[in-house]
Amino acid sequence: MSEQISVLVVDDEPVIRAGLSAILASQADLAVAGTANDGEEAVDACARLRPDVLLLDIRMPRRDGLWALAELGRRGLLGPGRSRALMLTTFDLDEYVDDALAAGASGFLLKNSSYEELTGAVRAAAAGHSALSPGVTRRIIEGHLSSRRRPSDQELARLEDLTERERDVLRLVGGGLSNAEIADRLVVSLHTVKTHVSRMLMKTGCHSRAQAAVLARNTLS
Repeated sequence: MSEQISVLVVDDEPVIRAGLSAILASQADLAVAGTANDGEEAVDACARLRPDVLLLDIRMPRRDGLWALAELGRRGLLGPGRSRALMLTTFDLDEYVDDALAAGASGFLLKNSSYEELTGAVRAAAAGHSALSPGVTRRIIEGHLSSRRRPSDQELARLEDLTERERDVLRLVGGGLSNAEIADRLVVSLHTVKTHVSRMLMKTGCHSRAQAAVLARNTLS
Protein backbone atom coordinates (compact mmCIF):
# COMPACT_ATOMS: atom_id res chain seq x y z
CA MET A 1 0.00 0.00 0.00
CA SER A 2 1.24 3.45 -0.89
CA GLU A 3 -0.68 5.18 1.91
CA GLN A 4 -0.31 4.54 5.61
CA ILE A 5 -2.62 2.07 7.32
CA SER A 6 -4.52 3.90 10.05
CA VAL A 7 -5.12 1.98 13.28
CA LEU A 8 -7.40 2.62 16.25
CA VAL A 9 -6.00 1.03 19.44
CA VAL A 10 -8.65 -0.03 21.98
CA ASP A 11 -7.67 -1.40 25.39
CA ASP A 12 -8.66 -0.51 28.94
CA GLU A 13 -5.06 -0.72 30.19
CA PRO A 14 -3.09 2.51 29.54
CA VAL A 15 0.27 0.74 29.45
CA ILE A 16 -0.90 -1.68 26.77
CA ARG A 17 -2.46 1.12 24.72
CA ALA A 18 0.79 3.07 24.90
CA GLY A 19 2.93 0.06 24.07
CA LEU A 20 0.86 -0.99 21.06
CA SER A 21 0.72 2.60 19.82
CA ALA A 22 4.50 2.96 20.08
CA ILE A 23 5.10 -0.23 18.10
CA LEU A 24 2.69 0.80 15.36
CA ALA A 25 4.07 4.35 15.16
CA SER A 26 7.57 2.97 14.63
CA GLN A 27 6.52 1.52 11.26
CA ALA A 28 6.62 3.77 8.21
CA ASP A 29 3.46 2.28 6.70
CA LEU A 30 1.37 2.32 9.90
CA ALA A 31 -0.20 5.25 11.74
CA VAL A 32 -2.14 5.44 15.00
CA ALA A 33 -5.41 7.24 14.26
CA GLY A 34 -6.41 7.31 17.91
CA THR A 35 -7.03 5.28 21.06
CA ALA A 36 -10.03 4.28 23.18
CA ASN A 37 -10.39 2.56 26.54
CA ASP A 38 -13.68 0.68 26.12
CA GLY A 39 -16.12 -0.56 23.51
CA GLU A 40 -18.37 2.47 23.56
CA GLU A 41 -15.47 4.84 22.99
CA ALA A 42 -14.22 2.52 20.27
CA VAL A 43 -17.46 2.69 18.30
CA ASP A 44 -17.63 6.47 18.58
CA ALA A 45 -13.98 6.84 17.56
CA CYS A 46 -14.39 4.45 14.64
CA ALA A 47 -17.40 6.39 13.34
CA ARG A 48 -15.41 9.62 13.59
CA LEU A 49 -11.97 8.50 12.42
CA ARG A 50 -12.81 5.63 10.04
CA PRO A 51 -9.55 3.74 10.67
CA ASP A 52 -8.44 0.94 8.37
CA VAL A 53 -7.97 -1.43 11.32
CA LEU A 54 -9.13 -1.58 14.93
CA LEU A 55 -7.00 -3.36 17.49
CA LEU A 56 -9.88 -4.24 19.79
CA ASP A 57 -9.44 -5.82 23.22
CA ILE A 58 -12.10 -8.43 24.02
CA ARG A 59 -12.29 -8.04 27.77
CA MET A 60 -12.96 -4.49 28.93
CA PRO A 61 -15.21 -2.98 31.60
CA ARG A 62 -18.51 -1.31 30.77
CA ARG A 63 -18.68 -2.18 27.06
CA ASP A 64 -16.38 -4.99 25.91
CA GLY A 65 -14.92 -5.83 22.53
CA LEU A 66 -17.72 -8.18 21.51
CA TRP A 67 -20.31 -5.49 22.15
CA ALA A 68 -18.26 -3.05 20.09
CA LEU A 69 -17.87 -5.56 17.27
CA ALA A 70 -21.63 -6.15 17.09
CA GLU A 71 -22.35 -2.42 17.22
CA LEU A 72 -19.81 -1.69 14.48
CA GLY A 73 -21.50 -4.28 12.29
CA ARG A 74 -24.95 -2.89 13.05
CA ARG A 75 -23.83 0.62 12.07
CA GLY A 76 -22.26 -0.60 8.84
CA LEU A 77 -18.77 0.42 9.94
CA LEU A 78 -17.20 -3.02 9.52
CA GLY A 79 -16.14 -4.95 6.45
CA PRO A 80 -14.66 -4.47 2.96
CA GLY A 81 -14.09 -0.80 2.21
CA ARG A 82 -14.68 0.07 5.85
CA SER A 83 -12.81 -0.82 9.04
CA ARG A 84 -11.40 -4.24 9.89
CA ALA A 85 -11.38 -5.50 13.46
CA LEU A 86 -8.44 -7.40 14.89
CA MET A 87 -9.26 -8.74 18.35
CA LEU A 88 -6.74 -8.63 21.18
CA THR A 89 -6.77 -11.39 23.76
CA THR A 90 -4.56 -12.83 26.49
CA PHE A 91 -5.35 -16.47 25.75
CA ASP A 92 -5.59 -18.24 22.39
CA LEU A 93 -8.36 -20.43 23.84
CA ASP A 94 -10.46 -17.46 24.86
CA GLU A 95 -14.10 -18.54 25.06
CA TYR A 96 -15.10 -15.57 22.91
CA VAL A 97 -13.06 -16.54 19.85
CA ASP A 98 -15.96 -18.23 18.07
CA ASP A 99 -18.42 -15.41 18.73
CA ALA A 100 -15.98 -12.74 17.60
CA LEU A 101 -15.11 -14.49 14.32
CA ALA A 102 -18.79 -15.15 13.63
CA ALA A 103 -19.51 -11.45 14.23
CA GLY A 104 -16.99 -10.38 11.60
CA ALA A 105 -13.61 -10.04 13.28
CA SER A 106 -10.77 -10.32 10.79
CA GLY A 107 -8.66 -12.23 13.26
CA PHE A 108 -7.12 -12.60 16.68
CA LEU A 109 -3.86 -11.46 18.13
CA LEU A 110 -2.35 -12.52 21.41
CA LYS A 111 -1.14 -9.67 23.61
CA ASN A 112 2.23 -11.38 24.00
CA SER A 113 2.75 -11.55 20.23
CA SER A 114 6.05 -10.35 18.80
CA TYR A 115 6.45 -6.98 17.10
CA GLU A 116 6.57 -8.76 13.74
CA GLU A 117 3.38 -10.71 14.46
CA LEU A 118 1.57 -7.55 15.54
CA THR A 119 2.52 -5.43 12.56
CA GLY A 120 2.05 -8.34 10.15
CA ALA A 121 -1.44 -9.02 11.49
CA VAL A 122 -2.42 -5.36 11.09
CA ARG A 123 -1.19 -5.34 7.50
CA ALA A 124 -2.99 -8.61 6.75
CA ALA A 125 -6.26 -7.34 8.23
CA ALA A 126 -6.00 -4.08 6.28
CA ALA A 127 -5.53 -6.08 3.08
CA GLY A 128 -8.67 -8.10 3.79
CA HIS A 129 -6.94 -11.28 4.87
CA SER A 130 -7.55 -13.32 8.00
CA ALA A 131 -5.05 -12.66 10.75
CA LEU A 132 -5.13 -15.54 13.18
CA SER A 133 -2.67 -16.97 15.66
CA PRO A 134 -1.62 -20.54 14.81
CA GLY A 135 -3.66 -21.94 17.69
CA VAL A 136 -6.84 -20.26 16.51
CA THR A 137 -6.19 -21.26 12.89
CA ARG A 138 -5.91 -24.90 13.89
CA ARG A 139 -9.21 -24.69 15.69
CA ILE A 140 -10.93 -23.43 12.55
CA ILE A 141 -9.38 -26.08 10.31
CA GLU A 142 -10.26 -28.85 12.77
CA GLY A 143 -13.86 -27.71 12.80
CA HIS A 144 -13.94 -26.40 16.35
CA LEU A 145 -16.18 -23.53 15.30
CA SER A 146 -18.86 -25.97 14.22
CA SER A 147 -20.16 -28.64 16.56
CA ARG A 148 -21.73 -30.28 13.51
CA ARG A 149 -25.08 -28.82 14.49
CA ARG A 150 -27.76 -28.38 11.87
CA PRO A 151 -27.39 -24.99 10.16
CA SER A 152 -30.04 -22.43 10.95
CA ASP A 153 -32.51 -21.16 8.36
CA GLN A 154 -30.83 -17.75 8.56
CA GLU A 155 -27.42 -19.24 7.75
CA LEU A 156 -28.79 -21.23 4.80
CA ALA A 157 -30.59 -18.16 3.47
CA ARG A 158 -27.23 -16.39 3.22
CA LEU A 159 -26.12 -18.96 0.63
CA GLU A 160 -29.16 -18.69 -1.63
CA ASP A 161 -27.73 -16.13 -4.05
CA LEU A 162 -24.35 -17.83 -4.46
CA THR A 163 -23.41 -19.46 -7.74
CA GLU A 164 -21.98 -22.98 -7.65
CA ARG A 165 -18.49 -21.59 -8.15
CA GLU A 166 -18.99 -19.09 -5.33
CA ARG A 167 -20.10 -21.96 -3.09
CA ASP A 168 -16.92 -23.79 -4.04
CA VAL A 169 -14.89 -20.74 -3.10
CA LEU A 170 -16.74 -20.38 0.21
CA ARG A 171 -16.06 -24.04 1.01
CA LEU A 172 -12.34 -23.62 0.28
CA VAL A 173 -12.17 -20.45 2.36
CA GLY A 174 -13.71 -22.52 5.15
CA GLY A 175 -10.87 -24.97 4.70
CA GLY A 176 -8.35 -22.23 5.36
CA LEU A 177 -7.01 -21.93 1.81
CA SER A 178 -5.46 -18.69 0.59
CA ASN A 179 -6.49 -17.06 -2.68
CA ALA A 180 -3.43 -18.52 -4.41
CA GLU A 181 -4.24 -22.01 -3.12
CA ILE A 182 -7.86 -21.66 -4.24
CA ALA A 183 -6.68 -20.59 -7.70
CA ASP A 184 -4.51 -23.72 -7.92
CA ARG A 185 -7.33 -25.95 -6.70
CA LEU A 186 -9.90 -24.55 -9.14
CA VAL A 187 -7.40 -24.03 -11.98
CA VAL A 188 -8.32 -20.38 -12.47
CA SER A 189 -6.42 -17.11 -12.26
CA LEU A 190 -5.73 -15.31 -9.01
CA HIS A 191 -7.73 -12.34 -10.29
CA THR A 192 -10.74 -14.60 -10.87
CA VAL A 193 -10.50 -15.95 -7.34
CA LYS A 194 -10.34 -12.45 -5.87
CA THR A 195 -13.48 -11.56 -7.83
CA HIS A 196 -15.30 -14.67 -6.59
CA VAL A 197 -14.24 -14.04 -2.99
CA SER A 198 -15.39 -10.43 -3.15
CA ARG A 199 -18.79 -11.40 -4.55
CA MET A 200 -19.15 -14.25 -2.07
CA LEU A 201 -18.47 -11.93 0.87
CA MET A 202 -20.96 -9.37 -0.45
CA LYS A 203 -23.74 -11.90 -1.10
CA THR A 204 -23.38 -13.68 2.24
CA GLY A 205 -23.01 -10.45 4.21
CA CYS A 206 -19.70 -11.61 5.69
CA HIS A 207 -17.39 -8.86 6.91
CA SER A 208 -14.22 -10.96 6.62
CA ARG A 209 -12.76 -14.23 5.37
CA ALA A 210 -12.74 -15.48 8.95
CA GLN A 211 -16.48 -14.88 9.24
CA ALA A 212 -16.98 -16.62 5.90
CA ALA A 213 -14.99 -19.59 7.20
CA VAL A 214 -17.37 -19.87 10.14
CA LEU A 215 -20.36 -19.76 7.81
CA ALA A 216 -18.82 -22.41 5.58
CA ARG A 217 -18.10 -24.67 8.53
CA ASN A 218 -21.68 -24.38 9.74
CA THR A 219 -23.38 -24.90 6.38
CA LEU A 220 -21.13 -26.71 3.89
CA SER A 221 -19.18 -29.22 5.99
